[in-house]
Amino acid sequence: MKKKIFYVLGLLVIGFIAVKLYNYLSGPSQRYSDLKVIAYHYNGEGYVGSATCMECHKDIYESHLETAHFNTSTLTTIDNIHGSFNEGENTVSLMDADISIMVKNGKPFQHAQIKYGDHKVFDWSMDITIGSGLKGQSYLTNQPDGLFQLQASYFVPTDSWINSPNYTNRLNPLRPVNDQCLKCHVTFAKNSNENTNSNKYDISKIALGVDCEKCHGPAERHVRLQRKSNGILKDTTLIGLKSLSRQQRLDVCASCHSGLRSNQIQNPFKFLPGDTLSKFSKNFNSLRPSTSLDVHGNQFGLLTSSKCFTASEQMDCMTCHDPHRNQRGQKAYFNSRCITCHQQNKTTCSVSKSKMAAMNNDCIQCHMPVIPSKSMQVQLTKLDKATPIGVRTHNIAIYPEETTKD
Repeated sequence: MKKKIFYVLGLLVIGFIAVKLYNYLSGPSQRYSDLKVIAYHYNGEGYVGSATCMECHKDIYESHLETAHFNTSTLTTIDNIHGSFNEGENTVSLMDADISIMVKNGKPFQHAQIKYGDHKVFDWSMDITIGSGLKGQSYLTNQPDGLFQLQASYFVPTDSWINSPNYTNRLNPLRPVNDQCLKCHVTFAKNSNENTNSNKYDISKIALGVDCEKCHGPAERHVRLQRKSNGILKDTTLIGLKSLSRQQRLDVCASCHSGLRSNQIQNPFKFLPGDTLSKFSKNFNSLRPSTSLDVHGNQFGLLTSSKCFTASEQMDCMTCHDPHRNQRGQKAYFNSRCITCHQQNKTTCSVSKSKMAAMNNDCIQCHMPVIPSKSMQVQLTKLDKATPIGVRTHNIAIYPEETTKD
């Protein structure tokens, strides 16, 4: 009798081990071979793209698709180019050349022809679109010697093709695009070497757009674990921003929204949520007064100079912004965020009630106005002076001139 019991127990143990072994062998490498890893971080963690997040976070995923962050870069197709291909509407005329945006064999490219001498021509493929299209789009070309910005860009306010910002009004050598350029327009890209000045990439392994993994970290392990456990197991492989300190949360945003960063210490793509940004690079403007900060790019510096920020122990970017949603133009929402601290029955505004009513009680219009950028300017025609782009300042303050506007 005892032998039978031991025999049965032995079979159960062998069966248990066999099941465990099967689950192990048919684990992530086989059972979930459909999970495509776009790129691997320097620490070995894999980026799988935000579409995988839809399996469990459908509502957040779908709302995030509408944000400027998500749409800030994509592979270029004829359909996602906002500018016209029609003759007479598809050319940027420079002093010495014309650049035309054309289609060949179903693929978009920029064709440049010198006006004088041998009338030499150049053709460059349009491979990556940069910009969500709210203000404009610029385009990158992937050449054998690296990734470059093309000279013709699309500008929304004029619905036309223009000379890309900071290019001269002549046909220029194409501008190399390196980690410092890419870091704010893609989730992750690994250079062919760790020299941040290099511009060579395998563009099929760039995690395009600023998506979930930019703020929560590479998600391969998380997705594999959740698929394997049917979402039952608690997972700590991803970063929850609420679990971070205030400065750590600010650092996630400041990695892109703090303007030029100098004294590069580490490759910018090595930075992950929860890291200390100052260990990777120093803010070029850290010692400059807020009045000298340009409205383009350094929202972090402007915000942290504001009295609203310095008077609060909790305020950060997410106090007013939900990165999962497109909130552009939602004045009522942003004004409501002001009121959470500046309650109407406690806050005295120097503007008359009639003027406030005429301005629709818009706190943002007065205290965070749109200001012309000195660093972001475009030349609309070959004879025009550069035109500054208007950007809403994040230096929350009193701007008396705004109350006098009609």
